[in-house]
Amino acid sequence: MDIKAHMQHLGMLAQGAARNLAKATLDEKNFALQCIATQLEESRSHLLKANDLDLVTAAKQDLDGALLDRLKLSNERIDEMLEGLQQVINLDDPVGAMTEIGERPSGIRLSKMRVPLGVVGIIYESRPNVTIDAASLCLKAGNACILRGGSESINSNKAIARCIHDGLADSSLPTTSVQIVDTIDRQAVGELITLTDYIDVIVPRGGKSLIARISNEARVPIIKHLDGNCHVYIDSHADPTMAIELAINAKTHRYGVCNAMESLLIADNISNRILPELCMEFTRRRVELRGCSKTRSLVGSVNAASESDWSEEYLAPILSIKVVQNVDEAIEHINRYGSKHSDSIVTQNAENAQLFIENVDSSSVMINASTRFADGFEYGLGAEVGISTDKIHARGPVGLEGLTSQKWVVHGNGQIRH
Repeated sequence: MDIKAHMQHLGMLAQGAARNLAKATLDEKNFALQCIATQLEESRSHLLKANDLDLVTAAKQDLDGALLDRLKLSNERIDEMLEGLQQVINLDDPVGAMTEIGERPSGIRLSKMRVPLGVVGIIYESRPNVTIDAASLCLKAGNACILRGGSESINSNKAIARCIHDGLADSSLPTTSVQIVDTIDRQAVGELITLTDYIDVIVPRGGKSLIARISNEARVPIIKHLDGNCHVYIDSHADPTMAIELAINAKTHRYGVCNAMESLLIADNISNRILPELCMEFTRRRVELRGCSKTRSLVGSVNAASESDWSEEYLAPILSIKVVQNVDEAIEHINRYGSKHSDSIVTQNAENAQLFIENVDSSSVMINASTRFADGFEYGLGAEVGISTDKIHARGPVGLEGLTSQKWVVHGNGQIRH
């Protein structure tokens, strides 16, 4: 296969589909999404069989537990995909929404209109549910998309792509609105991120090496999702029972996800009340603990943390723990070592909570909630194409609005500029 020519062909088809999608009505887009949902429901056994092939291959390649967890499909996860599709269907259409700016002294009236980005290229690893999440959001926002999943999920992605294609065939939207790169050749990624004539934005979802490569080589604008070194800070005014439950959930609900807690911070004057019990619960769940000297003085079984542990995204049953003096030191630590993803404070003190949310520089900051809620599905976005840790255009879970842009609309009645 001539990869360069193949990717250019996909780009050309997507660009043509994007022009049609930009004109599609809300009813047309929702009907297409419902048709895709029907195909997914009717293809459960086929999806699970395709996923089994990927899981067998992954096991032979000794993929770690976190990646296997991301890769695995189940009836429950298919249910979540279908529920996410329904959420997207129920959302308002962002395309065409007007924001009134006002009238200028010249008499012209200004407003802004939401418009699709055009063609979105999405590169991701492991998680086959991203295929349907990305496709549904792009379609609802009037964008065509080219999806390139990881080699480890190729069979699952092809099976989901078939459902999307068949669903689109039953609708009035072009079947080329969503295209899957069905080759695992790494050259395809290099070609996709340089297709400036056809692609309007690239969204990478994956590990540091993937993000680094795309950041270095891409010529198309990027909405980046960097690593998720998420923190929970247990304040001196925390409710102990709530603090323990939130910390356990944030770390152990799922290990191989970007919104799992990787570092626990705890105020010094409450640490002796909470930390021993909390560490006992983590140890019971076979979480390896790495702590500062104060942590180790309170719980002798904790391993010593190194400097690199404070900035590590483990994606595994490993947790770093640090005792800090107060909320100010917690904020300083998070802003120094965090990845600007999602961070939470557990406290009953409104002043400390406000200080935390105003000063922690992350895309999601939380009060008395698990970091596991940092997710497009949980935020009511239906799904997400990624969680942006950038500060331009889109930040946090990227849903429908993040997949649109705005253009100025100027109304006049014959004004000329003097």
